[in-house]
This record gives sequence, C-alpha cells and structure tokens, in this order.
Amino acid sequence: MSEVQSDSRAKLIFDPEELDYDFGPEHPLQPQRIAALLDLLETCELWDSSNANSSLPLRTATSEELSLVHTSDYISAVQTLGAVGKVERLDSEHLQLAMKYGFAEGDTPVLPRMHEVSARIAGGSLAALHAVMGISDNGTIVPSDERPLHVFHPAGGLHHAWAERASGFCIYNDISVAIASVLRASEAKMLYIDFDAHHGDGVQRSFYDEPRVMTVSIHETGRYLFPGTGDVLEMGNGLGRGYSINVPLEPFTEDDSYIEAIDLLLSPLVLSFAPDLIVTQHGCDTHAWDPLTHLSLTMRGIREQIKLAHQLAHSYCQGRWVALGGGGYDLYRVVPRAWSMVWAEMSEQTLPGELPDEWVNRWRPVWSKVEEQEGIFLRTFLPSLAGGLLPVQIVIRWRWYVTLFYLLRYDRHFPRLDVIRL
Repeated sequence: MSEVQSDSRAKLIFDPEELDYDFGPEHPLQPQRIAALLDLLETCELWDSSNANSSLPLRTATSEELSLVHTSDYISAVQTLGAVGKVERLDSEHLQLAMKYGFAEGDTPVLPRMHEVSARIAGGSLAALHAVMGISDNGTIVPSDERPLHVFHPAGGLHHAWAERASGFCIYNDISVAIASVLRASEAKMLYIDFDAHHGDGVQRSFYDEPRVMTVSIHETGRYLFPGTGDVLEMGNGLGRGYSINVPLEPFTEDDSYIEAIDLLLSPLVLSFAPDLIVTQHGCDTHAWDPLTHLSLTMRGIREQIKLAHQLAHSYCQGRWVALGGGGYDLYRVVPRAWSMVWAEMSEQTLPGELPDEWVNRWRPVWSKVEEQEGIFLRTFLPSLAGGLLPVQIVIRWRWYVTLFYLLRYDRHFPRLDVIRL
C-alpha cells in the first residue's frame, strides 16, 4: 500500500482529547469508532499519525468563536455542568440547568469537562475550514500554494446542536461555528452538504436566513426519525429563502435510488450557487446495518457519495473541500470502513481489497462484546417490550434498539471485505 506522499495537499485532523467526547458505555455514540478508524488507516498504511505532511494540528475554539453560533447563557451552562461531571452528581439547581439546556433528556447527558472537549472538536472543524480558505490565526491570508486543498476531521460533524441547547448527542455545533467564523473573516460563499441519515437541523437553523451559505440535507424522512424536521418546504427565510435544500428519503431507500438522487440534484445546485468551499458531513448511519435508522445503503452508495463530493469540489470550487464525520452507530463494521473511504478518496490512495487480518483480529473482540450486549437485551427485555411492559428507564437507555427487528434481516458477521460489499 502506498504511503501519503510528502507533497499531498490532503490533511487529516485528530487530537486524542477528542476521544473524551464519551457519554458512557451504554450510549450509542462511542468514541472508539474513531480509534478503530485511525487504526485501520494506519494498518493499511493510508495515514501515518507521525507524518506532519498528512496531519493538521487543531486548537480549542474560544468562547468568542463559539458565541458566533451559541448564546452566552448556553456556553456558560455547558461550562458549569461540565465542571460537575455526570447527571448522577447534579443537585436540584444543576438538574434544572441541565433540563433547561437539553442535557437531562437521555440523548445528550452531561459529560465531565464537556465544554473543553466540545470546544476542542469545534476547534478542529474551525482549523480545517480556516486552513483550506487560507485564514491564519493572526488574520493574514496564507498563499494558496501553502494551503491544504482537502481536510478530513472525522470527530467533527455534530450537526444537531442549537444555539441555545444540546440536541441529538451534540453539544457545540462545530460545523456552524466553523462556517460562521469563515463568514466573519471573508466574503466567501459556502455549500454545506449533509449526508447523514438524520436531518442536519442545527446547521440549517444557524444559516436559515443567510444567502452566503447553502445547506443541502439528504436524509431519512422526519416522519419516523429524529429530529422530525427536514421537509422539502423548509427553504429558508428572508434573504436566505431558497438556500436551504432538503431531500427526505423514504425508509429502506437503497443504493440505486440514492445514487440517482444525488447525481441529479447536487451538480445543478453547485453550479447555480458557485461556492468557494464545499463542506460535507458523512454520517454513515445511512448504511443498512445501522441500528438507529431505516435506510438501506451499502458501501457502494456511500462510496459514490464521497466520490461525487470530491468531483464537485474540483469542478466548481478549485478543489476546496472539508469533510467531517457525523453519525454512525454500527461502530466497528461500518464506521471505520466508510470513513476510510473518505480519506482514501481525499488523499487519492487505493483501498485494499480486504480488511487486514491484524486489524480484524484486534477489533473483532470489541465488536463481539457489543453483539453480546445486544443479545442480552433481546433475551432479557424483548418479551416485556412485546407485552408493553418495558419500564421508562429501559426505554431511554435502549431507545437506540428500535430497529432490532429490521437488523435481524441481515447477516451479523464481522466483515472481511471492505468497500463494495455490505
């Protein structure tokens, strides 16, 4: 396998502190999926964490930068609650604060140091956009030949957070913060394409009346899925009217329909909008194995999505492209493979035909443990669920298993082949 060349203009952003964005072992969003991804990239010799030519350092987003999107009261609440640590430690006053700002509803519980960790992730996406656009920290413009052309930040993509509350596993909206920062520093126009199965509601809300940002979200219909938004009639307000595009897909949409939709839609939109930068969010919960959603893509559909984003960047905005992670809850069979394709496409490297045995052997026990936990849930709680007797506490804890019956349609093996197979 070829290594990333020293003159490559593709960079990957990662900081070990981003793995502290961890809601606990029973939460569907697990930071170990990022660790598995990076391990796969290094095992395949697609990326070397010690090679500065293929990496980009990140920094922590400042409170001023976060306030471009989030209210000062919300930022203060995140700092206060993060200092306490966990929901179990909250007194009545802090519990009221948590409830007010979206941290006491099950999906997005309080994290230790959650301001610092979330600001670090926001800083990663901010650094990515600034680097590609040539905006330095001191306000000077970096010459174009010294800028990276593409940047991938897999821990980014927290697209549900609102200005004044946490939502859908997202505390700070790193995407909106990064885009808002570029808007403040330049006259650039930015196209944001959200490929996550869940509607990118937080980013849409941030720029609903902003004509310099076009948001395109291609997601499972909100009739059955969180956050319940993303209808075709959500088109923007005021000067931003017509710059919010939503493509709700029916449950069980498969590769061919999906590929046809994005091929027909995206090129005309990019051509008419003429962006200076494309930002894409590659939530891979669109895959058929994902336990939280109902779309039926395989790696073929996801691969075409990634290739199209790359082609659009080179065709319409001189190659400027920032890719982010996002959703993806089949932690070890889907996320590492899908996001390896993002980096391979971005850095113009060839993926191996099969997953390396050493990587499979390292991560199979972790995946097997997840499978075992799912089996315990089925044996223990499914009879009560069928009888309508499931306690509220169990519903909150295990709400991400609502598609168990659908998942049972698929072979539960750990994959041996990547890219084209399921």
